Amino acid sequence: MDSSPPLLHCHEGVATITLNRPAQRNRLENGDLQVLLQHVAQINEDLDMRVVVLTANTQGQPKPVFCAGYDIGGFAEPGQGSTAFEKVPEALAQLRPISICALNGSVYGGATDMVLACDLRVGLKDLEWRMPAAALGLHYYPSGLLRYVNQFGVAAAKRAFLTAKVFSGTELQNLGMLDCMEDADSLQSGVNQLAHEVLNMAPIAVQATKRSLNEIAAGQYNAAVLREREMASTRTEDFAEGLKAFAERRKPVFKGR
Repeated sequence: MDSSPPLLHCHEGVATITLNRPAQRNRLENGDLQVLLQHVAQINEDLDMRVVVLTANTQGQPKPVFCAGYDIGGFAEPGQGSTAFEKVPEALAQLRPISICALNGSVYGGATDMVLACDLRVGLKDLEWRMPAAALGLHYYPSGLLRYVNQFGVAAAKRAFLTAKVFSGTELQNLGMLDCMEDADSLQSGVNQLAHEVLNMAPIAVQATKRSLNEIAAGQYNAAVLREREMASTRTEDFAEGLKAFAERRKPVFKGR
């Protein structure tokens, strides 16, 4: 495929966003950020989409790179830079469907926050993960720091930002950042399996639970709101179907109602 802004393909409840600048190691330009935000908005409006897969075109690369981060030349453009980039991981984190990052290569800089913004992650065994912000003289933006601390923990987040050292795939999995590691031949099947598992869940319940978990992680715990979501789920057709299927020892057929 020719180099282009990120691509969007929707099929049978799964929306796939593909970073598509392999010759530039999928570095993100300012225009790419706007396209990503448009894709996220389109996915959120399409209620048939229940899973989002974020991946990259790594064809022709000597060593697969999922994304080399933000094109620092974009800082020279008025109104761009960190403020513009921050909107993308925030939008990914707030996606209505469940998101899976198919991390089919190494990842650097701001792109690591895009990966953290996804709900689930499958990664290559030999990938590298590096956050060089301070090595470039940059204090990272607030929401990205919060996501790192929440998911990496303070100690690992300090290692990432204060030393810019590389994390291996094994280290990431030990930190709980990868739900599974695969080699190049099996990564797509691992992603497909994870997507299939999510598609088997009741969509109203799983999407509401995702929202609640994100609020709790962000320090926005509200017992009354969470209780209302719990009670609302018991009034859905899907919950009735789940109970019936359990009693009949069969797989439920959820319709998102």
